[in-house]
Formats: sequence, C-alpha cells, structure tokens
Amino acid sequence: MEGDCSRVMVDVESGPVYPSPTATLVRKKSTHRWRLCGALLVMALCVSAALFITWHAKKPDHAEEVDELQHTLRQLSGNRKAAIHLEGYYNSSGKYKTAVEWTDDEGQGFSQGGLKLNNNEIVIPQLGLFFVYSQVSFHVSCKADHKHSNNQDMVHLSNTVKRWSPSYGNDDSKEYQMLLNSVHTVCKKSSNSEAASEGKWYNAVYMGAVFSLEKGDRLRTETRLLPHLENGPGKNFFGVFAL
Repeated sequence: MEGDCSRVMVDVESGPVYPSPTATLVRKKSTHRWRLCGALLVMALCVSAALFITWHAKKPDHAEEVDELQHTLRQLSGNRKAAIHLEGYYNSSGKYKTAVEWTDDEGQGFSQGGLKLNNNEIVIPQLGLFFVYSQVSFHVSCKADHKHSNNQDMVHLSNTVKRWSPSYGNDDSKEYQMLLNSVHTVCKKSSNSEAASEGKWYNAVYMGAVFSLEKGDRLRTETRLLPHLENGPGKNFFGVFAL
C-alpha cells in the first residue's frame, strides 16, 4: 500500500506529459504539405477552367474559318475555267460540206465549264471575254490543181470562223457574221522553192483573237478546199477559252 502511494506521488510530481517537439514538427510539415497540394490543385482547376472557357469562346470563329476555307475549295474545284478544244477531219460522206467535222472526244479534244459542241458549233455559256482560235492544214498538189477556171497559177486556202448571236434577233435564219478569217496563197511560181518544183505545198492556216461574246452565241467554221485537208492529230483544231 505504501509502495503504491509513493508511485502515485511520484507520478503526480512529475507533472503533465507533453508531446515531444519532434512529433509536433512532423505534424506541422505534413499539414503544410497538404495545404500546398490543395492550393496547387485549386490553381490547376482554375487554369483548366479558364482554358476550357477560352477554347469554347474561340471555337465558333475557328469553325467559321474552316467552313469558309471548305467553301472556297469547293468553288475552286467546281468552277473550272470554261474551255473547249476540238479536233477535226474531213469527212467526204458527212453532212458538213463546207466545214471541218469537229469532235471533242478524240485526240486532245475536251470541253468543260459550260462550253459545249452542238451540231458542229461551239455554244457560249455566258457573257464574257473569250479567246477564239482555229487551225486547218492542207496538202495541195500544185501540178494537178494549179490551173483553175480563171487560169491563175495559184491556190487560195482559207479558214473562217463565223458567229451567230441572240443579239442578232430570234430568227435562226439570220446570217452568221464573220468573226475570224485567214487566207494563204500557195502554188506560186518560185525558182527557189523545192516544194513548188515538186508541185506539192503543205500549209497550215492559223488564226486567233479575243472577243466579247454573249450567252447563247454559236461559233462555226467554214473552210475552202476541204478535199485537200490533211488529217491527223494536231493538224486541225478549233477552240475557245474564257479569260
């Protein structure tokens, strides 16, 4: 009993028990670390929210730019410049007795942008400036053909592009007007000409110029001496392209 009392008295006299300084320091460091992590987390959430709001605010403008670019690309791919290139030949049994027979699906022939071949004529799709051109090639034997009814020792090769326009009137019987014309004279006597001495002349008649044409205009060609036309790729052509 006495031993127990002395033990109690000693305990009381020793005073209250305080936590050690080391344990307090560890708890303070842990608390500080958690507060720092929390602050960083809050800052990260704020930055993410700001970026999200900014992205959504800019998204419509970006979408509009993309839509505009796609629209422009569709226009560039769809609005091909109007052009047509025809290749021709002489068809003795064809229905065109004074014109080269033209085609847009042989050789280098093509058509695009509204220009088209119809009834051996080029049809203009809209008002605008167009470059019109044509070439025909001849092979003439002067020994056989140089004497004509007018007794001239020469042959005139000609090619003409004519135009019919709605501005002339609604009557299809209205006369076509000359748009381009080119004439070459061959079989002329010349002591320095080897071709003349052999009686053979090869000649290409080319012409081209810019014209203001209207929607619905029709262009056709007329060529003299069709039986002497030289057939072959790139020999005879007729075309139009928009400027």
